[in-house]
Amino acid sequence: MTPMRVRYQTIEFGDLDIHLRTLRDRQQFLDVDGAAEKLGISSALWPLFGVVWDSSEVLAHHMLDYQIGGKRILEVGCGIALASLVLNHRQADITATDYHPEAENFLAENVLLNEGNKIPFVRTAWEDAESDLGEFDLLIGSDLLYERTHAELLSGFIDQHAKTHCEVVLVDPGRGNHARFSRQMVSLGYTHRQDKPENSDYLSRPFRGQILSYSR
Repeated sequence: MTPMRVRYQTIEFGDLDIHLRTLRDRQQFLDVDGAAEKLGISSALWPLFGVVWDSSEVLAHHMLDYQIGGKRILEVGCGIALASLVLNHRQADITATDYHPEAENFLAENVLLNEGNKIPFVRTAWEDAESDLGEFDLLIGSDLLYERTHAELLSGFIDQHAKTHCEVVLVDPGRGNHARFSRQMVSLGYTHRQDKPENSDYLSRPFRGQILSYSR
């Protein structure tokens, strides 16, 4: 089996540097003991958690000055958890979750690289009836709506873990499923709006997605 290759990089957020250990590229694959296969994660999907996506950078920048005082925060489908690392630097009460069996290991490594406090992590699927996560004031995520069916699954998961009065912030690159998701959220009692990022000059290409904001 070809060894999994990683890379180390630093992403700048003004005066803040976030150091990351990520997969070298989207060709990497190492499914120890078939853990991912047992969870239904194919070799093609396996690397997607471990690279930095444009949407995750937009979310992390959005969290730089977001009002977080007194809020319990959950990053859903965290992947490499860039936004969680930024919030951890801000001393936020942040918990991360993802379905991938390697996400927790990479998160722990990256917390150490940034000399931060341990970030609680729970591996769970959106359809899991009980995850022991509890409820949150703010739920965030980026590029989560890959498929049409994700609208129902994600909205249900969010609602399960959202406090009665809460905020939800998702960055969507425009895969065509966010309108269906927004309808689901409205049916659950949330108001919503969508905005372009105020600035995305830090990306190597124009960002064509939206920041989706929901509140209840």
